[in-house]
Amino acid sequence: MKVFKFGGASVNSVDRIKQIADILRLYPDGKKVVVISAMGKTTNALEKVAEAFFNNRKEEALQLFDHIKKQHLNTAKYLLVSSANSTDARLMDLFAEVEWALHDKPVKNFDYYYDQIVCAGELFSTTIISAYLNEQGINNIWTDVRDIFRTDNHFRNAGIDWELTEKNICDKVIPFFDEHDIVITQGFIGATDENESTTLGREGSDYSAAVFGNLLNAENVTIWKDVAGIMNADPKAFPSAVVMHELNYDEVIEMAYYGAQVIHPKTIKPLENKNIPLIVKCFIDPALPGTVIHHKTIKNLPPVFVVKQNQALLHLHTRDFSFIGENAISRLYHLLAQKNISPNLIQAGAITLMVCTDDKEDKIDQLAAAASEIFDVQVEKNLSLLTIRHYTQEAVAEMTDGKHIVLRQQSPHTVQFLLR
Repeated sequence: MKVFKFGGASVNSVDRIKQIADILRLYPDGKKVVVISAMGKTTNALEKVAEAFFNNRKEEALQLFDHIKKQHLNTAKYLLVSSANSTDARLMDLFAEVEWALHDKPVKNFDYYYDQIVCAGELFSTTIISAYLNEQGINNIWTDVRDIFRTDNHFRNAGIDWELTEKNICDKVIPFFDEHDIVITQGFIGATDENESTTLGREGSDYSAAVFGNLLNAENVTIWKDVAGIMNADPKAFPSAVVMHELNYDEVIEMAYYGAQVIHPKTIKPLENKNIPLIVKCFIDPALPGTVIHHKTIKNLPPVFVVKQNQALLHLHTRDFSFIGENAISRLYHLLAQKNISPNLIQAGAITLMVCTDDKEDKIDQLAAAASEIFDVQVEKNLSLLTIRHYTQEAVAEMTDGKHIVLRQQSPHTVQFLLR
């Protein structure tokens, strides 16, 4: 059993959808669950529909949704022949599910309506792709993951009910493999026990693949991306960036923590629990080796560079010159939690605390105002945070030469510089 996940970039055009068939033909043996995201920018477009609806702009919401409908019907027209009519009919049923919601008046909170509307993107894409693959002789069955993944009702960031979801997989998914080698389903979404649609939050599709991998005891999970693998830096900012062909679970979580756009930690945990390898492969060139993530110790990794722009630094000074202790740090973390702000770096001195975080909208100003009731506060903005994992002196010198270092924090494996 293998689990494949194809993201939005992998299904954003007719040509790329055709490439999914080519990739699946490279893996003819064994059973597979194939998790697929919404096409291209569909999620963003559906978010605009949800916003218009919630703000009582019904006609605008319907017009925006009509454009999404036409895009999917057009994609189906270019891909399908024998199953065109039946697929259009299924799409129309799915469209109607959203349109019924759009003709109501919002009486619940935004997150609820967001999930009822935005979840449709994955249903549309998988309906078309499943039909196309069957026409290409790649035998598969489509299933609605909302019948499989049972979640709580924390809309936009729903939690999986693992016990019920495992039962549903045993009762509803595994029997499909008696007659089919491939099950096509959706990432990012689930449903409550009252059949209200939910979404799983950031990197939800990768997480969906990991949940299937865990509960099916998969041999491995493969995420297909439009990159050669996980790199040691953003190649747009670092032209000399290289692919790291092997990483362990801890390293990927560390990279994600410091801001690298890799795999979200919540995707890693279900796989780490059962020691299931995660493979990141290149959708554009499947022959490339990609990156394997597993439990083994990896040595001699190259320096890994992560740069976060638009940083703010709060300088907090005790008013009575008392030492920074548990009480001051506890109150600071309470403020951060209140404002829903995650610190990127904290450094304590005898009577000072320095806190670096993303400068988002007016959150930093609100935090500074709240902190000023406890500390003397100064705020410095327009900074950048450089993190180097597995640093060398040569890498440090190259990256900081000629820069003004505001703050430096170092451990045996990681060094961070806040730069002006």
